[in-house]
This record gives sequence, structure tokens and C-alpha cells, in this order.
Amino acid sequence: MTTQEVADQLVKWCNEGNEAKCYQELYSPDAVSWEMEADPNDAMAKCVGMQEIQKKGEWWYENFEVHSSKASEPTVADGYFTTRFDMDTTHKPSGQRSKMSELGVYKVKDGKITEERFFYQNGEQQ
Repeated sequence: MTTQEVADQLVKWCNEGNEAKCYQELYSPDAVSWEMEADPNDAMAKCVGMQEIQKKGEWWYENFEVHSSKASEPTVADGYFTTRFDMDTTHKPSGQRSKMSELGVYKVKDGKITEERFFYQNGEQQ
């Protein structure tokens, strides 16, 4: 798959609520996931490999109720692409509902996502 094809498929599946299929079909088994501004001692700051990335996803769904999520059309440049995610969520432990946007930046090599990085305003509500 080309970078454009990977990007288009990720956006399509995310907008269909099928993120699990993205991880199964589009990611390299040794992919790396980075969270912006995370505490370096936090196990979620850098996840290496699909097992760790899956644990991060499980943590997300255990802690956040997602009311809506929308991925924008991707922007592709060589072996990279980015998409904006707009989300309306409730933090389950606190009950606090908020809307946020984040940018996902993805690196693609040999038709698979090998790295993802997320950028957002940590702790601020819109």
C-alpha cells in the first residue's frame, strides 16, 4: 500500500468506529506510539510494539466514554501523513465531559505504519 492508501484507510476505519481494524491491518508489529507532553515515567508515554499499543487503547476506553470522534481527510507528504481527530469524551473517573482536537502524525514504511505521534493541548478544555 502507498502512504496515501494507508492514510485513506485509517481515516475511513476510524470514522466508522473500527480502530481495531486499523491496528490489525495497517500497523507494523513493532510500531511505536508516542504521546505528547506525557510524563517520561508514564508507561503510556512511549509504547513499542502492538501489545503495548493495544494496552494503551484498552486504558483509553476504560477511562473515557467517547460520544463522538471524527478524523479529517489526511495530508500526505512522502512517507508521512497527518490527520486531525475531533473528539467529544467524558472522563469516566471524574465524570468531566470535554471536547478536544489532536493531530496524529504517522510514519509509513513498506506499506505499514511504523510510528505514530499525537499532539494536543494537555489538560485544557475548549
